[in-house]
Amino acid sequence: MNNKKLLLSLLTVGMTLGTAWAIRGQFGHEHGAAWAGSIGSIAILLIANRKDWFAKAFQIIISGAMGWGIGGVMSYGMVVGYGRDTEFVNVYYGLISLFVIGGLYGFIGGGLFGLSLSNSSKNPVSWPRLLVEMVVGAILFYFFIIQQYEWLMTPPRDESWAGVLGMAAALAWFMFRTKQYSALRVALFAGLGGGFGFAFGNFLQVLGHVSEIKFNFWNVMEYSLGFFGGMGMAYGTFTSHWEDSTETQYSKQWFPMLMLVLIIPITMWQQNFRMDRLEKTITPLLTASDQAIELSVRWDSLLLILFAGIYWLNVHAKSKSLDYSDIKKFFIGHFGLYMLLSILITGAFLSTYRIEQYLYILNFAIIIYLLSRAEEVVFENQSLSWNTYAKNFGIVLAFIAVLAYIAASSHDEIKGSHKRFGEEIPLETPKP
Repeated sequence: MNNKKLLLSLLTVGMTLGTAWAIRGQFGHEHGAAWAGSIGSIAILLIANRKDWFAKAFQIIISGAMGWGIGGVMSYGMVVGYGRDTEFVNVYYGLISLFVIGGLYGFIGGGLFGLSLSNSSKNPVSWPRLLVEMVVGAILFYFFIIQQYEWLMTPPRDESWAGVLGMAAALAWFMFRTKQYSALRVALFAGLGGGFGFAFGNFLQVLGHVSEIKFNFWNVMEYSLGFFGGMGMAYGTFTSHWEDSTETQYSKQWFPMLMLVLIIPITMWQQNFRMDRLEKTITPLLTASDQAIELSVRWDSLLLILFAGIYWLNVHAKSKSLDYSDIKKFFIGHFGLYMLLSILITGAFLSTYRIEQYLYILNFAIIIYLLSRAEEVVFENQSLSWNTYAKNFGIVLAFIAVLAYIAASSHDEIKGSHKRFGEEIPLETPKP
């Protein structure tokens, strides 16, 4: 029975972060990834249904959001192109590079989420120290890997992955040194899931292109990253030991709330709902150019964000406690707004040309149903077995090699493919 509960819980979180990450494809960068990460974090809190976690819910959610959002600085357009090549060595390199990038998304997202779960007055996390160490790690890794050794992954694109790798290394050392083994376990499984999901998603994208089915298979790749990354983060959470805390009294959490409902959404709006972009997406759907519709989309979207943000701040300013129903209402509203903004910016309210936008709504309905069916999960106390993890890691790398062979053999030259090996490419680091 517990295995069935666990599988249902993993599926629910996987679909949640998968759908949110697919929506993130319309927005990109750190702000889109952070919003998606916050939605996946809320799903885990709902399934866990722990009063001590509800008491610090928004601190946990913003930790997951910022962790998943950090990876948004990484460029991966070139490595996706390597995965579309016809030679095994280039395809495998591309998929492994995506494994690294997806793994960094998940590792930092799961790690900061896990640390926030274990943070308490009895066992506090030194956040300022961790932040300093991660910044130093980013600088050192980027300096040596890119500037000194010139181990470039995505030339001539930005190589920020090296800085994110340094952050992940500093985070891992911090968790190991402070004996935050449960948080480390969440980070490792979220990283393994995110890495596999990104590589597998690129494989699906290639096969989708070969099939000539008219669908947004890039979005399939994004969904895959979120789905497996979410499952990994949920598995690490539900199979780790977390001390029961007596701190169930809700305290006001203004900064996390401001970040979640205003700062991140407004940043996303400012970066995406520009008139030049709306002209490209909405104008082609109109029989005649009508700037009034584009202006309406631009400013109505901002009003939606402001209305939702002020509403949530007002509600939780008056709250003296948080329970399951409070978090679920926030989940539905926060997720629903993200989905609605995606429909607005793509013009899917004018045309059905973006069928995946309606699949988000279907996924959303299924997720709400699964949450109503998911019983409170029974946590399993499994220790971190390095041998088992190394074995699973090796199996994933071998499986990715099989995927690379199939993908390379499935097609001739296709649009958007790149070669990392076999032809000369510029190796200079791009100027900032």
